[in-house]
Amino acid sequence: MLIENTLKEYVNAVQSGDPTPGGGSVAALAGSLGAALTNMVGNLTFGKKAYNDLDGETQKKLEENFKELEKSVDILMAIVDEDSTAFDGVMNALKMPKETDEEKENRSKAIQEGYKEALIVPLKCAKECLHVLELQEVFAHHGNINAITDVGVGTLLAYTGLEGALFNVYINLKSIKDEDFRKETEETAYQLLSKGKILRDELLEEVYRRLN
Repeated sequence: MLIENTLKEYVNAVQSGDPTPGGGSVAALAGSLGAALTNMVGNLTFGKKAYNDLDGETQKKLEENFKELEKSVDILMAIVDEDSTAFDGVMNALKMPKETDEEKENRSKAIQEGYKEALIVPLKCAKECLHVLELQEVFAHHGNINAITDVGVGTLLAYTGLEGALFNVYINLKSIKDEDFRKETEETAYQLLSKGKILRDELLEEVYRRLN
């Protein structure tokens, strides 16, 4: 499993001539690091005087989001490996026989299904990275001031994971002939990207405000 590799092994695998791990896997790793970095801020916040001075509702929100971010870290780390097999359906379909008309038709259908399946993992990654951005909001406002830059880096990483994953969605959509499916998926991707950009900008604005 890629996620079990050392950092050096993973980086070397990325720069090799192998198509996997590629951008989708790296995007998932970025998202997981963004979530993990935000939880580091949580660990540096809990129990401190500034934390104890917060109202109970805000403390509860910080703790709940911390636990949710732990789940996001695990989900995104799993996608680091899942992304490497997301395109297998297309590759297997391309190897199908195409001598007769029936074989050609079956192969074409399998290829189209393969491209649809290949979208599942990057869409899952993008949605989870958006969730991370949503969870980061309370840390941007109330996390340890001495670690506010870590919230900023976590924001950038989570957004990178989101948009990076959507690149794989867009490129696979180009090969899908089902117009209704394509339009629906394009709308989903658009909504994810739009919300992600707004959250990124809001979070970074708060980071810079507290930094100054």
